[in-house]
Amino acid sequence: MQGLDLTHCLKKIFFLLNFLNNLILQHRKLNYVKKLFVLLNIVTNAEWANWRGPNMDGSSSAKNVPTKFSQTENIRWSIDMTGKAASTPIISGGKVFITTTDKAKKELLAVAYDLKSGKEQWSEVVGKGLNQDNRSNYAGASPVSDGKHVVFFYGTGDMAVFSHDGKLRWKKNIQEEYGKFYFLWTFSSSPIIHDGKIILQVLQRDTPVHPAQQGGGKQSSYILALSLDEGKEIYKTPRPDEAKSESKEAFSTPIIHELNGESQLLITGGDCITGHDPSTGKEIWRWGTWNPTKIGHWRLVPSPVAGNGVALACAPKGDPVYAVKLGKSGTLPDSSVSWKGKNEAIASDVPTPLFYEGYFYVAHNGKKRSHMLSCVEPSTGKVIWSEDLKVNGKIEASPTAADGKIFVMTHHGEVVVVAAGEKFKKIHQTDMGPGRNGIVRSSIALTDGTALIRTDDTLFCVGK
Repeated sequence: MQGLDLTHCLKKIFFLLNFLNNLILQHRKLNYVKKLFVLLNIVTNAEWANWRGPNMDGSSSAKNVPTKFSQTENIRWSIDMTGKAASTPIISGGKVFITTTDKAKKELLAVAYDLKSGKEQWSEVVGKGLNQDNRSNYAGASPVSDGKHVVFFYGTGDMAVFSHDGKLRWKKNIQEEYGKFYFLWTFSSSPIIHDGKIILQVLQRDTPVHPAQQGGGKQSSYILALSLDEGKEIYKTPRPDEAKSESKEAFSTPIIHELNGESQLLITGGDCITGHDPSTGKEIWRWGTWNPTKIGHWRLVPSPVAGNGVALACAPKGDPVYAVKLGKSGTLPDSSVSWKGKNEAIASDVPTPLFYEGYFYVAHNGKKRSHMLSCVEPSTGKVIWSEDLKVNGKIEASPTAADGKIFVMTHHGEVVVVAAGEKFKKIHQTDMGPGRNGIVRSSIALTDGTALIRTDDTLFCVGK
């Protein structure tokens, strides 16, 4: 086109994006500006490249996600898994990456599939072994990708980084380098990627609890950051706590949350929630405890989730969800808790809550075989609605959302799709298997026109 310089146009667009970003930071109440900025960046926000999705809160900007499906209906492809695993598949660069097991060979696998066809792109053995206990296995951590590399981590301590085409970049064992993991249950925190760093939390007991852990000496909890390109240590920062015994153990995953233009690393476990500088691991603030009597069997599973100026920390065993105000430093007083769940519905022992379009959504298994999903207002804790999903299996997978819809899956592989927003509406319910003997814990990954559903024995790609 005459008179149109492409470089000049690109500079103008870049200038506009930065201008809008600065305007948002200066004028937080300009919601229309924030929405415009989101729209301009929506293209980069649809892939599900880590366990909690592109926003690290269980949500995605993906469109046209499927809502009518079964084991045989609206299935693009399905693949039989060689073994069970609790990890969630991720989506990056047109590929699906998944950690899994080979039960017969007792191997830990890293596998890549083509998103469109389901054709296996590559598969590599990363480690040996299956489990530490009979309730889970070493393939509980989900992969993570920056669009070029993909990181696989297992409860054995094995970590491997591959290029998207399957070339091994580097590999190491975290236990061999930093000491044995001290967990009663099989360790399964997922790594994340931020600013060229792999960040992994190891919140553990200080003394051995299994015969295989003997001889490892005294340990402490820590945050570890490794360079993505080479695996070199950037920092190993202690993460102390006052918890006792099993209550020191956390299976949560750290998240990155943007607050006032700055990134914070949020971590839950050891009876407290903390915020850190992700570049150094240095603690900025902490709040706790939800366990003042020092109960010793309160291991923590749910990860933190943040939205509208608060971060949720889920106390275990049916105790409340706590909403901690963000933006402060130091040891925070109890007045920093904006609200806490006032009834059984606003609690979560295993699933991580979802933040989506201005609301938190909390999944919880009640005492009378109820399986609840609740919509909660972030600023006040007001329960907008709380409904029994009418499913048979308990919920340990975390809810995810996109395109105005919330996806929840049970142990038995039952999937429920619910409309997001102020009115509860069940859109779809189906059984994806394996049934009553299932232990499905994988969350559903969402991208444009697609839902990835991983059961005990099958990976389904739902969509046309």
